[in-house]
Amino acid sequence: MTDATKVAKTEDRNAWVFGFTPQAEIWNGRLAMIGFVAALVTELLTKQGVLHFWGLL
Repeated sequence: MTDATKVAKTEDRNAWVFGFTPQAEIWNGRLAMIGFVAALVTELLTKQGVLHFWGLL
């Protein structure tokens, strides 16, 4: 087994790690995608924008 495969096996890409790490960026992207889809679904179901739905505009 080479050093590169050892590092790949010991590093868990789905670990919940704080700070500027690749794992944190993966979770940030996942949560951003969920938020974007939630905003689209809200706009489709209510026929108004998210800010209007929350009463901010």
